[in-house]
Amino acid sequence: MDRVAEPLKFAVLDEEDLEVVSTHLQDAVIKVADVIWQPQAHRLVLGVNRFDWEQAVADKPQICRRRSALRFERVQAFKCRGVDPAGKDGVLNLLAVEFKETEAPSGTVTLIFSGDAALRLEVECLEAELVDLGPVWNCTGRPVHAVEAKD
Repeated sequence: MDRVAEPLKFAVLDEEDLEVVSTHLQDAVIKVADVIWQPQAHRLVLGVNRFDWEQAVADKPQICRRRSALRFERVQAFKCRGVDPAGKDGVLNLLAVEFKETEAPSGTVTLIFSGDAALRLEVECLEAELVDLGPVWNCTGRPVHAVEAKD
């Protein structure tokens, strides 16, 4: 790898922060085994292989992934849809992370994956962090998204 961008480190305290993090996490892949729910600590941690979109669209594009961690604090409840928690080798492809406020400042964070899978977190408030952990590697393909035709 010729050049390596500076590692990301984002704190998430509001919906706008989460939108930035969601953009950086689009097309991240996550093994089910790397989804760690700590109910006593009210914390959810995800180890992700983040596609580095910033490098992919640079003047001299590089197609690479980075090992990153996404951590949510103040999680009151955690549910999943279309994900088998026992299937630890299962792989999820992250499309977006969204927040819907319920009773300020609490709300629901939804991690949306391809194949109609989702993780839903009921949070006391938005408090999260995305951190690149270090390892960076080249990959062979750039994610491509089908665009629906509009009539």
